[in-house]
Amino acid sequence: MKMVMIVAMDEDCNIGSSGELPWRLKSDMIRFKSLTEGDGFNSVIMGRKTWDSLPADFTPLPDRTNIVMSRDTNWYADGAVTALYVGRAIEIALADGCDECWVIGGSQIYEMFLERVEEIHVTKVHVGGSGNVSFPVWNKINWSEEVIEHVPEDAHNEHATTYSVWTKN
Repeated sequence: MKMVMIVAMDEDCNIGSSGELPWRLKSDMIRFKSLTEGDGFNSVIMGRKTWDSLPADFTPLPDRTNIVMSRDTNWYADGAVTALYVGRAIEIALADGCDECWVIGGSQIYEMFLERVEEIHVTKVHVGGSGNVSFPVWNKINWSEEVIEHVPEDAHNEHATTYSVWTKN
């Protein structure tokens, strides 16, 4: 099973603002859905706060195994499987026969999985200071970046973005 991470961050590595995405980027939402759904045999791993931030119409995220990391042993939500630790989240994805396991946030979850992923899909939002939650410090020395797409600011995208895939060497 391939372990992958996907994140949108601004120039200052901010990924969220008080439990919400700080921008509206239609191109990034379309890419997120397409990549994380894949062929229908993928999982997404997220923290409970990220789960709580999803619009009600999209919980659980359709066509993916939704794994929610929580320290609360009593936490439960329809359509989600709870994992208390990293190994358990990976076991759930493996047991479900997932081809790809996508780590989708938030900050603490990214930090817990950073050393376990082989690719990181990054949408760099060309604006700064747009949030109060940051992506963890990431040593890029053993990673290679391939820039895939530049998306200009337009009526559907509040800011210009650059989408790239970082691959562990």
